[in-house]
Amino acid sequence: MAFINIKNKEVQAKIVYYGPGRGGKTSNLEYIYQQFRDRIPSEMVSIKTHGDRTLFFDFMPFMVGKIKGYSVRVQLYTVPGQVKYDATRRLVLKGVDGVVFVADSLSVQRKKNLISLKNLQTNLAAYKKDIFKIPLVLQYNKRDLEDQGIPVLPIDILEKDLNQQLKVPSFPASALKGDNVVATLKKIISLTMVAFQKGLT
Repeated sequence: MAFINIKNKEVQAKIVYYGPGRGGKTSNLEYIYQQFRDRIPSEMVSIKTHGDRTLFFDFMPFMVGKIKGYSVRVQLYTVPGQVKYDATRRLVLKGVDGVVFVADSLSVQRKKNLISLKNLQTNLAAYKKDIFKIPLVLQYNKRDLEDQGIPVLPIDILEKDLNQQLKVPSFPASALKGDNVVATLKKIISLTMVAFQKGLT
């Protein structure tokens, strides 16, 4: 559950972008940072390594507005996609309130998407969180590569692979171009805030 400061009437929500390595998690945050620079009170923190864009996380506080008189601040994180950083991924998920799963639309990444989603379920369970109950949005990234003749998975295959059981909102997207990046963010914030409102009543 999010950090609620009764005295200052402030809610802090933690949203984590999860998914396979080089799938577009950091690109999502970079686009959001550029679009909403005026609402982000500090610099985006990014810790990178050679093998994966993100070794630890990208972190960005983001002012959203008010709910029931409480100011809402959203903190956006990414996790490293590479399997060897699983302990770090689990650590970043601690205290998570909402998740965006960024799937890689490239046909060659089909198996990695499935492994990463299963890994998310396992790591959430370590904190007694249920993937079927936590606010969750799927984003099918890199749809723009189809225009370049690069084989991408059809949306219906991605839905069958990743969303047949979850039945959560999903968006085809291009994090580099910005297609549906903001829509994805708005939806996960909306779902997370609905969960909060239930908690505040």
